[in-house]
Amino acid sequence: MTASIYSFLGLAAKAGRVKTGEGVVLDGIRNRTLFLVLIAGDASPNTTKKFKDKSSYYQIPVYITGDRQRLGTSVGKESRVLIGITDKGFAERLMTMLDE
Repeated sequence: MTASIYSFLGLAAKAGRVKTGEGVVLDGIRNRTLFLVLIAGDASPNTTKKFKDKSSYYQIPVYITGDRQRLGTSVGKESRVLIGITDKGFAERLMTMLDE
């Protein structure tokens, strides 16, 4: 994951389009208010499976990327294992950047 992706995540966070934390992201998936879920590469296997399965069921794209420390600092927080994007435009741009 390049530095520009972390910068873009920071921009999304400043715009108020980021949700973090297991409970909040899970609620966002269930309520279909998220357009993208990012899981840290160093998340536990149980967490990774749980959120991949939930996101798949609700047809929300998931990317496993980075590590918890970099994801957290990019959105101005401590380490974060899960990040949900609540804006379709930000989500689509992030997916494009992650696919490159």
